[in-house]
Amino acid sequence: MTENPRLWAYLKSLRPRQRLSGTVAAIERFGVFVDLDDGPDHPVFPGVGFITMTELSWHRFEDPSEVVSVGEHVTCEVLVLDTHNGEARLSLRATQPDPFQQFARRVHVGQMLHGPVTKVVPFGAFVRVADGIEGLIHLSDPTAPPPEVSGDAVQVGDEVTVIIIEIDTLRRRLVLSRPMA
Repeated sequence: MTENPRLWAYLKSLRPRQRLSGTVAAIERFGVFVDLDDGPDHPVFPGVGFITMTELSWHRFEDPSEVVSVGEHVTCEVLVLDTHNGEARLSLRATQPDPFQQFARRVHVGQMLHGPVTKVVPFGAFVRVADGIEGLIHLSDPTAPPPEVSGDAVQVGDEVTVIIIEIDTLRRRLVLSRPMA
């Protein structure tokens, strides 16, 4: 990076949480390069800004092109500076309200909700209870009847009724249970 003093000076001028705008220059399977409006050209990458997959959106997606497209103008927030690669790590989702926090303000422990099972894993099942909000019914849940005994095994797509057991706003986790029959 010492061979590119303009890039180094630009990166050093950036501060965490600072908002920057730029154009999506390239979409890769591991993230998105952003050509920043006020930034210099990068000697190797298609942009000085980079957004990792987890920082693209609060919502689940399979491919980054579901969130952004090449040529799209975006506003992002600076997270950290990657001095090894000479780029600003950015977050697109930090510029948008967190749907989990909004959801957590509207609901309470003990509240019943309905939704489809989105994923079944060895330790439980995930249920979508609001747009972009999923919670886990854990198999170790002492209030839930054992699925293999009760015939209550769920499959992806099943509509189920659940009760909120815990809302963890720091870790953005929702623990659910099935109501007793």
